[in-house]
Amino acid sequence: MSHYQAEDAEYMADEYEMEDVDDDMDDELRGKDNGGSDSDVDEYDAMNNKMADTTASQAKRGKDIQGIPWERLSITREKYRQTRLEQYKNYENIPQSGEGAEKECKITKKEGLYYEFRRNSRSVRSTIHHFQLRNLVWATSKHDVYLMSHFSVIHWSSLACNKSEVLNVSGHVAPCEKHPGSLLEGFTQTQVSTLAVKDNLLVAGGFQGELICKNLDRPGVCFCSRTTYDENAITNAVDIYKTASGAVHFTASNNDCGVRDFDMEKFQLSNHFHFPWPVNHTSLSPDGKLLIIVGDDPDCMLVDSRNGKTIAPLCGHLDFSFASAWHPDGLTFATGNQDKTCRIWDMRNLSKSVAALKGNLGAIRSIRYSSDGRFMAMAEPADFVHVFDVKSGYDREQEIDFFGEISGISYSPDTESLFIGVWDRTYGSLLEFGRRRDYSYLDALI
Repeated sequence: MSHYQAEDAEYMADEYEMEDVDDDMDDELRGKDNGGSDSDVDEYDAMNNKMADTTASQAKRGKDIQGIPWERLSITREKYRQTRLEQYKNYENIPQSGEGAEKECKITKKEGLYYEFRRNSRSVRSTIHHFQLRNLVWATSKHDVYLMSHFSVIHWSSLACNKSEVLNVSGHVAPCEKHPGSLLEGFTQTQVSTLAVKDNLLVAGGFQGELICKNLDRPGVCFCSRTTYDENAITNAVDIYKTASGAVHFTASNNDCGVRDFDMEKFQLSNHFHFPWPVNHTSLSPDGKLLIIVGDDPDCMLVDSRNGKTIAPLCGHLDFSFASAWHPDGLTFATGNQDKTCRIWDMRNLSKSVAALKGNLGAIRSIRYSSDGRFMAMAEPADFVHVFDVKSGYDREQEIDFFGEISGISYSPDTESLFIGVWDRTYGSLLEFGRRRDYSYLDALI
């Protein structure tokens, strides 16, 4: 991934600015025309001094799901969407990779409605620290979500509609438990690049190779480690999993070309593999035997998780990859790339991907399968999350359309909820969608 030098920081500033129309939106919200609107659809809650949320019932009555007052702006939503599609800059390490990959992409039917809008929570500000790393939102139940907000890991309860701080890394953080290999002096002012939360374990990775682990059912931090002291040490991704024996482990993917496996039962490093290029993301197969390795090379790799040896190269992408995920069946998996595609692979024939799925604006930076394997969600850097019907062979999809950079996506373990973190200086929020069910048999009884 990018070394995050000055030119990349400049790119990120350009990418995040929605230009003139955003200024128009800001003026509206800061009092240019706040009078005379109906309180039920007003985007600003003066009583609580905060941006008001949007509920499902308000959206059904016509309110924009993000609370954007299009009727008071000088541009329509449709026109602004077209402007975004034309002007958004997709970051590429290999020029024109998006144009080259487009030829292979399958044409999908955008007719699906698998998840329905539930709520947009404006009081939950999801933020991003690196423009290429977007795994900062994790759901542990259909009501419990963890996300990064500046220097804090926040827990949001969608049931109670309240938030609480779980971990603050703005100051000094040190482990309160003593374990062999733990860095007892801890860290100061950690910039969190990636996050993972599963069951009761939270792991945050930092720009200097930091790893901070916390058990959610115990106070304080339990374990700290620095993966490397290399100059380019950023932790790009973390994947938490359980071994066949039930032991909790996690893998850390780093820019020093390393993938490290940590045993959280023994609190120690259990494996360290080295690859030819910086590793941006890894995913462990459901049986624990295989690792998908993606990074700063157009080709990805499938490797043996026990020794790191390459089983097969994965050739087809035209740029660097930043996302991967296994289908629960353990036979198929997906990789996401800056060439604006997500490729689907089948273990039974790895010579070529079985499908290439196209994004609208930019790189595919996050991929998630629902636990039942029915759906796959892929997130672009901004504005679009695509939910594919796996059962249809990825021929049908639901396109979730909004405005703002995406900090992460997460299904709840029971598949009932889908959460999307939105980073934007005015409309930053957490979007919540619920799985659509057909209860027509109940209607027949009425």
